[in-house]
Amino acid sequence: MCNSLSPAAYRDSGTDGAAGTGRSGRQGFPPAPEPLPAPVMDNHTHLDFPNGDAPVGIAAALDAAEAVGVQGAVQVGCDLASSRFTVEAVELDSRLLGAVALHPNDAPEYALRGELEDALAEIERLASHPRIRAIGETGLDFFRTEGEGLVAQRYSFRRHIDIAKRLGLTLQIHDRDAHSDVVQVLREEGAPERVVFHCFSGDEGLARICNEAGWNMSFAGTVTFRNSADLRAALAVADPDLVLVETDAPFLTPHPHRGRPNASYMVPYTVRAMAELTGTDLAELCGRLSANTLRAYGEWA
Repeated sequence: MCNSLSPAAYRDSGTDGAAGTGRSGRQGFPPAPEPLPAPVMDNHTHLDFPNGDAPVGIAAALDAAEAVGVQGAVQVGCDLASSRFTVEAVELDSRLLGAVALHPNDAPEYALRGELEDALAEIERLASHPRIRAIGETGLDFFRTEGEGLVAQRYSFRRHIDIAKRLGLTLQIHDRDAHSDVVQVLREEGAPERVVFHCFSGDEGLARICNEAGWNMSFAGTVTFRNSADLRAALAVADPDLVLVETDAPFLTPHPHRGRPNASYMVPYTVRAMAELTGTDLAELCGRLSANTLRAYGEWA
């Protein structure tokens, strides 16, 4: 389930910790990395999620990111509250674009309350905002949902695909322990023109499927983890024109700060690791990531 803050609370909060200078969470924010040689965007973050003792304001979080070369971000909703927050957030700061959806682990809860259809209708209304560029995060999660909940989860995923196609928006997928089923549903429903596997968690085989289908693979801090050999193998074969980068903040902080709070300003740690793993010049990779992100979501201006 999502556990988001109210937009007003987040907007009006202080700036301590935005770039690792203050304290938030048990160990505090990590230090800011060296700035990237060319700008990139964080294509998946949750600015409304609590992160330690107090939230960091939207402007402060984006200022910290911009200072190290992360010039924009996609704020992602995962229930009605966070999707409403997302619409307000993209109106507050032009460095943000948005995605709205019911997370696959939240959809069954709406269904149990008899509220799923109304919730999906509101997601579609929220998605009409011009700075909402994606339907997400939606998909399948076989790790936290089981039994009858999977029926609602699959139904919700299919409905989100339909909304994305009718509105001409990118589909941002949450896929946890469900690779083959996600691919099957996309093929059965007919995937939207633009698809992003958020926090790509597949192996070389899934990467090759994405290459063939033209689906974007977004790599998070997990690709830097020592136990992520499958992810590194996937990155090695991924079509460079389909690769994106994200934080999924406040989660999945990259090595060497795994376990501490994450934020968009941490993207450079992951980008540098990706450049090293693929043997790509850092500035060249930054340029490609930026171009890929713009193709996936459109211009920020």
